[in-house]
Amino acid sequence: MSTPPGEYYTEERWQNWLDRIEEEDVDPEDEDSARLLLNLQDDAAIAVAKIITDYEDGPLDEEATLDELTGVREIVLDDIDIDDEETVMLIDGVQTSLLCVFYAAEEFVAEGAADDATTTDYIEAAADAEAEEDLDAALGYCVQAGTQIIGGSELPMEVAEDLEYGLVSEWVNGLDSLQTAMSDPEVVEEDES
Repeated sequence: MSTPPGEYYTEERWQNWLDRIEEEDVDPEDEDSARLLLNLQDDAAIAVAKIITDYEDGPLDEEATLDELTGVREIVLDDIDIDDEETVMLIDGVQTSLLCVFYAAEEFVAEGAADDATTTDYIEAAADAEAEEDLDAALGYCVQAGTQIIGGSELPMEVAEDLEYGLVSEWVNGLDSLQTAMSDPEVVEEDES
């Protein structure tokens, strides 16, 4: 059964997550808090995976797919209206991770899966570019890796684990959520704890 257009993800759904995170006084060192943030991220990645799946299976054409992706991206990457700065920073981390997911999905729809190198090569190139402070190139390489993950390639976890903390590690974290979502696009229930 296909999802009606505009129903992949709503502002209300995103806001429900934000409200819950704000209420719970999130602490990244706490396992339940970390899981809540990961569920927020996975939930948005699942919406992306469902859009891509409907694109590949036919209900959505390229234009409609890109419109749906843009709609979800605008909801998820919008400014957050929360007073607690630490909570805003944590959600900003989730948004940063998801940025690469949206770009990878859009690139996949426009160009298909990248085939100039392996997923590992792209992630390593991204890490090298980040080390040289070329963040545009780093994001580009992560996006290419993301198109491969959408196309069915595996994200090698040993490569991800070797990354130093930074933007590339955050983007790869988002790609990990995307990979999980592509293999099992089950909805994360908002009331799960």
